[in-house]
Amino acid sequence: MKLKFSKYQGTGNDFIMVDNRNGVYPMSQTQINKLCDRRFGIGADGLILLTHCDDADFEMIYHNADGHEGSMCGNGGRCVVAFARDLEVIKHDCSFLAFDGLHKAQCLDNNLVSLEMIDVDSLKFENNVWVLDTGSPHLVTFKEDIQRIIVKEEGASIRNSPPYVKNGINVNFVSVKGKELSVRTYERGVEDETLACGTGATASAIAAFESGMIDCESVKVNVLGGQLEVKFKKNNTAYRDIYLKGPAEFVFQGEVDV
Repeated sequence: MKLKFSKYQGTGNDFIMVDNRNGVYPMSQTQINKLCDRRFGIGADGLILLTHCDDADFEMIYHNADGHEGSMCGNGGRCVVAFARDLEVIKHDCSFLAFDGLHKAQCLDNNLVSLEMIDVDSLKFENNVWVLDTGSPHLVTFKEDIQRIIVKEEGASIRNSPPYVKNGINVNFVSVKGKELSVRTYERGVEDETLACGTGATASAIAAFESGMIDCESVKVNVLGGQLEVKFKKNNTAYRDIYLKGPAEFVFQGEVDV
């Protein structure tokens, strides 16, 4: 079977995009894993199917690089919005269905996309780390110097520790300088450090605010692949009106045998 695809990236988080509105591309876990392989396939952090949806402009079905269907991916969500725009499925504003529910998004100038994230109703702090769900489960740990960390090793150690080994967790190492964060993320499903993680940037910004390390509700988040911006409002103990903004750019398109 010939698969037509497009490649998009958001701050270095890269995705294979497939227009599957007609439902002709059923793929196995093994096939998706091979396509995402950086040596034997196209190479990507994940694969996203854009499918038809009766209750929104489209549905996003996200698969991790290991082939398993994943939970919400923030940068993937921003990239699929750019993909939908380029397919002329949408113009500027849209709503789409994802693993964690309905999202709204907006295409801005200069290839920027702003994505509304789900509400965060609770955060847990124990053993000097924060655990919260921003569409995907995240652990946030604050460090003075994240450049010295071997993220693949330390992230894998935490992700495979007894509390998280069954379902997995994404691990964010965060440093704070002024009103900005620097974040490095180990992603489950990729099982490695990625150049960016949208739900991780969101989780890190909220954890930094909750811990009192920052005092603003608009946060610049520096990742290996560039810079993201997270905005939110705290309402009592919950976080509402959470938005993730950053670049979402077309890379190339092609056709591959699967």
